[in-house]
Order: sequence, then structure tokens, then C-alpha cells
Amino acid sequence: MSLKKKLYIIVFYTNTRAGRFFDQALLWAILISILTVLLESVESLNERHGALFEGVEWFFTLLFTFEYILRIYISPKPSNYIFSFWGVIDFLAAIPLYVSLFYPGAQFLFVIRFLRFLRVFRVMKLARFTSEAKALSVALRSSMYKITIFFTSILILVLLLGTLMYVVEGRGDGFDSIPESIYWAIITITTVGYGDLVPQTSLGKFISSVVMIIGYAIIAVPTGIVTSEMSKNRKESTGCLKCGNPNPDDARYCNKCGEKI
Repeated sequence: MSLKKKLYIIVFYTNTRAGRFFDQALLWAILISILTVLLESVESLNERHGALFEGVEWFFTLLFTFEYILRIYISPKPSNYIFSFWGVIDFLAAIPLYVSLFYPGAQFLFVIRFLRFLRVFRVMKLARFTSEAKALSVALRSSMYKITIFFTSILILVLLLGTLMYVVEGRGDGFDSIPESIYWAIITITTVGYGDLVPQTSLGKFISSVVMIIGYAIIAVPTGIVTSEMSKNRKESTGCLKCGNPNPDDARYCNKCGEKI
């Protein structure tokens, strides 16, 4: 097997130890890079550690640039990767700091890297945890990963909304940093509305209105997931509640893990 093929298996697949290690290392790099840009937006921290933040940003920019070029090089059909969803995300994750050289402030678009955190679901084996149940405890267990995916999506949404409002409103109206703006996004999307942070611009008010409407739909999702799991009839399937393994219709015990069906 050629070196290029070996690298392709490691980078694009997780069925090897090296592949899993690569994805896990990449996830930590993404998380640390996001944390860096969030902390940099806090003025007091930026004044004391601005040079450190800039150095870390450049390190991760070069790292993600190298990763993007590597993925293009080892792909059998580079154009398929470049124009794929993840290819576009990888590209957008690498360019903000380069753009900021010409347009100051663009480095805060680093938060888009969080979209790449969805790669974690390539490492986790979710299929084992979709068994049907009617009891509350079983329903919660079987819907745990669906809810995890849901809350991960909400976290991504509030990160993007917080960054957007930080750019739209700017400093002076309470939106003094990205974490403060994320706080606004959370209390708005959950329809809590403390009123301590209020957008002043027309665009900001429009975004707030959209977020409030989205909030009503979001609140119902976790309840719907759990209710759906509880309403399923356990007798409709002989799938094992513990490992999800399908079994013959007359099976009394799972032929994989031994759990009683």
C-alpha cells in the first residue's frame, strides 16, 4: 500500500487506531482554537495576552491550512472533496486570519470552525443506542445521543448568533465580547429575555425577532424526542435494548450480549 493510500485511510476513516487518534487530535485542536478566539474577544484578556492569542491563532491557521492541503493531495478525486460540505467548511476554517491581514476583525470568523466539531459523530458509534423502549429510563437512554446531537446543534447556533450580534451591534451596547453576545443568544433563544442586553440597531432587532421565533420550536424538540421513544411498543421489535443487535422473532435472549429481550 502506498504512503498516499495509508494517509487517506488515516485522515478520512476512523476504523483504525491511527485514524481515531487523528480525529481526536483534530477535535482538540478545533476546540482549543475556538476557545482562543473567544477569549481574545474579551478586552481585558486581549490587552494582557494579545501577543499570545495572535501566536496561537497563527499556529492553528497554519495547522488547518496544512490539513486542508493534505486532504486535497491524498483524495482520489480532489475536486469531490473541495466542493463537498466538509471541504467547504475546512476551507472556511483556514482563511479568516489570512483575510484579517486585509480586513481587520475577520479573524473572529474562526468560530465557524465549531461546525467541524460535528466530526465527533464519526468516532462515536451511535447506531448501537437507537433501540425502542416504553419505560422512561429506557427512553432516556435510547434518546440520549439524539438529544446530545440536538444540544450540540444548539451550541453551534448560539455560537454563530453570538458572533453575528457582536459584529452587528459592536461594543458599547452591552455586546462587548463574543461570550457576552453568546449569553444574549442563549437567553433569547430560550425565550427567557432578561432584558439586560438589548440590540439597538434595526438589523440587530430583526435578528432578535428571528431568534425568538426559532426558540419556540427548539424548546419542543427534546420533549418530542423522549415522548416518541416512550410511545414505541417494545413488542414491535426484537432488537436488543442494550446493544441494539437484531435477533430472531422467537429469541428470548440477545444472541450477541445475552441481555433478556
